[in-house]
Amino acid sequence: AEAFRAIRSQITMRLNHEGEVRKALAVISPNTLDGKSFFTANLAVALAQLGSRTLLVDADMRGPRQHKIFEVPNKTGLSSVLSGRTSTQVIQQVESVPGLFVMPVGVTPPNPLELVERPAFGLLMRELVSKFDYVLVDTPAAQYGADASVIAARCGVALVVARKGRAKVDDLQDLVHSLTASTAKVAGVVLNEF
Repeated sequence: AEAFRAIRSQITMRLNHEGEVRKALAVISPNTLDGKSFFTANLAVALAQLGSRTLLVDADMRGPRQHKIFEVPNKTGLSSVLSGRTSTQVIQQVESVPGLFVMPVGVTPPNPLELVERPAFGLLMRELVSKFDYVLVDTPAAQYGADASVIAARCGVALVVARKGRAKVDDLQDLVHSLTASTAKVAGVVLNEF
């Protein structure tokens, strides 16, 4: 818990400066099993514990996990909104953590990259950052293609998570390089030991 509080402090210092346009934070990793979803969930809880309205968006439409972690229904969510099938209850409050909300993926779509490349995703992120103090976005691992980089560009800020003893330095460098070449600002790199 103390490690997440320390990371929370670093994130709050790097995000949402006075006079700047507020941005969402995309959490990305080079490979599967890096612990990105676990990390994102714990960071969201730590931010909500500050008394901040925090939204966790599960944009990992290739392997959604946040609905399982927080035990919220996954019938509708991000994929519904992006495909134009808006419905009610796409954002759900986590009862056990005051101030924490989750937008699950919903139905897993056959075309996740096309959905996040649409202008609707960028518009949705801008709307969400105007309604919440913090918006964290869980992404697919970069090994699956461009999804994570596109999501990070639409969010504006990215935090890279890699697993100690598992992530290859070349993969990590390639991911950070691709992010710095985009419009996303890299907030940092976290080495996950869990």
